[in-house]
Amino acid sequence: MAGRIPPEFIDNLLSRVDVVDIVNQRVPLRRAGSEYKACCPFHDEKTPSFTVSPSKQFYHCFGCGAHGTALGFPMEYDRLSFPEAVEELATSVGLELPTEIAFQQGPDNRPLYELMDQAADYFSQQLRQHPESARAADYLKQRGLSGEIAQTYRIGLAPPGWNNLLQTLGAGAERIKQLETIGLISSNNGKQYDRFRDRIMFPIHDTRGRVVGFGGRVMGDDTPKYLNSPETPIFHKGRELYGLYEARKALKDIPSLLVVEGYMDVVALAQYGIRNVVATLGTATTADHLEKLFRSTPEVIFCFDGDRAGKDAAWKALETTLPLLRDGRQARFLFLPDGEDPDSQVRQHGKEAFLADMQQALPLSEFLFNKLSEQVDMTTLDGRARLVSLATPYLKKLPNGVFRDMMNQQLARLSGTPVMAKKSSPGGRRRLQKGARPMPMKPVHRAIALLLQYPELATQDALPQEWRQLETAGAVILKQLLEILQQNPTYSTAVLVERWEDESIRHHLGKLATVDLAITGDQAEQFHGCLHLLHKEALQEARRPARNKLRPSDLTEEEKNLLRQLYLNKKSD
Repeated sequence: MAGRIPPEFIDNLLSRVDVVDIVNQRVPLRRAGSEYKACCPFHDEKTPSFTVSPSKQFYHCFGCGAHGTALGFPMEYDRLSFPEAVEELATSVGLELPTEIAFQQGPDNRPLYELMDQAADYFSQQLRQHPESARAADYLKQRGLSGEIAQTYRIGLAPPGWNNLLQTLGAGAERIKQLETIGLISSNNGKQYDRFRDRIMFPIHDTRGRVVGFGGRVMGDDTPKYLNSPETPIFHKGRELYGLYEARKALKDIPSLLVVEGYMDVVALAQYGIRNVVATLGTATTADHLEKLFRSTPEVIFCFDGDRAGKDAAWKALETTLPLLRDGRQARFLFLPDGEDPDSQVRQHGKEAFLADMQQALPLSEFLFNKLSEQVDMTTLDGRARLVSLATPYLKKLPNGVFRDMMNQQLARLSGTPVMAKKSSPGGRRRLQKGARPMPMKPVHRAIALLLQYPELATQDALPQEWRQLETAGAVILKQLLEILQQNPTYSTAVLVERWEDESIRHHLGKLATVDLAITGDQAEQFHGCLHLLHKEALQEARRPARNKLRPSDLTEEEKNLLRQLYLNKKSD
């Protein structure tokens, strides 16, 4: 899959993103000289050994050896595939993905996305032109929505009738089949008809801005009030969030995202200038939802009714969130008065009051301990012991880190028990010994490492050239690196590493980009020295056939000259 992504696109992408920003969104960094440091997010440690280099555009942990680029970090931290990481970073900087990139294995779904987009255009057009559009426009105005917001979210109208969309887009058997595949038409007794009829239509976009589904809301008292697209090859309600694409498009930095329950809540808050709002699609918040949210913001605020059903839904959201709360991530809970939703709340009390409510949202820690404390008698020893018993399974779901330690400390304070000693993680990576001498390196590996860590070496004048006849795998990579840098002298270490489609090569280059070279003199002299050693290796390889011959009479004149030269070189050494 990575091979389908043009190297030029990866180069452009890495030149636009900053690895410091990418890492800092997930792991808070602090400056340490010319670099940034933090406790490593990939193994348990108390003393920071994780560094991020702005000049190299590379991260490296001296404790566990984790390393990589702005692309590698979301792959390891968020468990994304290479194409998903490319898509994520490109979206974050507004870089349009090449149309030829195929991110999914299996069938080509581009015709389905194109048909979905045509349907969105059709519904939007009907909101302006259909005879029923006046009724739909009046309904939206009564809900306080302007034409600008309707256009921003591509709100449309599915007019009354059984086959309006079918007649417009269903030209031919293949198109009808595609419309059924993406859930825009249904079948009964061999007859097809529009799935969405006489409803306000809300297109659902994925993070790339493609329409993947729809939500339709009735304008009267019909049921169901909301009708969503079914599961299709391009739409999975447990992964998509309404309004996330629009929020990321409107806001460069998103300090928090508010999770609400309905489409109208999202657009109503947007009407009041509150754009950091998303909605789940008629389902509880899933781990996939949360991973997608935390890639866009460090804090998620869940918004629920304050009644029992709302509290129960909030508790389910808490349970889903706990395993994902790595350091740097936060979750809070906003409970509205009974019978109110974000739409009605913001219309009654205004933007500032609603933002103030968001600021006062209950931290996950308080919600968890308050809920569990209500189930025991905190005035008795037995009750506090019971609190520990109830809370411990939830705290064990938290990832290792500062937040988990603080939650254990809070439980100890509430219950009056000592803090449990922290056990080292058996699955953690082994820390490298401090002060260990660097491992000896082959000349070609050292030359590559020098070039990766000091790319300016490639632009020196009069670099030795004789070594180029060497045909080993390392020498081939070294030649390619030199050629790339001589043509693109501004390339960073990160760009050089990601140029390779072969994952194993990228992995080894990543290691060489961070290896301790223990340089005591001039880097340029060391680089020249490596190339001279490679030249000698090339001579050795060229003379090997001659030395393998037993009798001088078997040698050609050219082979005899090579052996003489080898003898003279050894004397000069």
